[in-house]
Amino acid sequence: MTISAFEHPYLSGLLGDEETAALFAAQADIRAMLSFERALALAEAEEGVIPSAAATRIADVCQNFRPDMTGLRQGVAKDGIVAAELVKQLRAAVGGDDAKHVHFGATSQDVIDTSLMLRLKGVVALFLARLADLQGEFVRLQQNFGPRRLMGHTRMQAAIPITVADRLSSWSSPLVRDHARLTALMQQGLPVQFGGAAGNLDKLPEKGAAVRARLAAHLGLADATQWHSQRDRIVEVADCLSMISGSLGKIGQDVALLAQMGGEITLSGGGGSSAMAHKQNPVVAEALVSLARFNAVQVSGIHQSLVHEQERSGAAWTLEWMLLPSITIATGASLRLSRDLLSKIQSIGRDPE
Repeated sequence: MTISAFEHPYLSGLLGDEETAALFAAQADIRAMLSFERALALAEAEEGVIPSAAATRIADVCQNFRPDMTGLRQGVAKDGIVAAELVKQLRAAVGGDDAKHVHFGATSQDVIDTSLMLRLKGVVALFLARLADLQGEFVRLQQNFGPRRLMGHTRMQAAIPITVADRLSSWSSPLVRDHARLTALMQQGLPVQFGGAAGNLDKLPEKGAAVRARLAAHLGLADATQWHSQRDRIVEVADCLSMISGSLGKIGQDVALLAQMGGEITLSGGGGSSAMAHKQNPVVAEALVSLARFNAVQVSGIHQSLVHEQERSGAAWTLEWMLLPSITIATGASLRLSRDLLSKIQSIGRDPE
């Protein structure tokens, strides 16, 4: 049992998204953190910072290491972060003189933030594919119903006739811009995080930049100077996600209103009622509105993480862990549901007289 609707045994049937949630699962986080430690050891060996044999040993252990989850939970309760206990366990697994080279020059935030970037890279790729699929649905609707007539509404009142194509354009155009925003994020590259204890790579004074560049290359991330206390990148991602769910919420709201008026849209597979067997409720459309409003609220909290005091903050950082996964899964659910909703539109508008 969970208090999150996104992972709830039955609420997740509507609001969850398994593909997106998998990228925020504990095992995905651990795999990404171990990828960081493996890549760091290899990068440091390539720059002569640690022995090649030690890097090989660390890389081999990282490939198959399975941490003690109870220990990680207890470590977070004590340290406020998972990386300290994970590194402790990893050093024990590496053993011998090689253990001292594990995590050399890095800090916990380097591991955790880089893990997030690796997983967000997967999220962005998934969402770009889903946005492209939605455009395919819009093409189908345009071909089938574009010239048909709809009554346009302004300020919730009947205005003048429009075409279905006009309404479809108002639905699809923001999503084209959302796709462009996510594409730009991928093109500029999600950044590696590597700054050491206070962000100045104090243990790697001469080779820090070179190690960071190699680390980024090993992980397929962008090379960037440390951003421990500069959280605008996280906020930028959250803003993009909230705009996507908001754009999809507009579609949901419009479809729900069309269904309410009757005669202008026909949907297959509406939701049933326990009291009124004749009803076909626009459940998916309603969920899109709820998810859009949820993200609009959560994204304001992410902006609070910009107030990240001095060189590193525990409070602002923890807030991100609480909010960003929910924003991301809500967006994934919105994209999943939108494809389902558009595919269920059997008819929209009326033929011109």
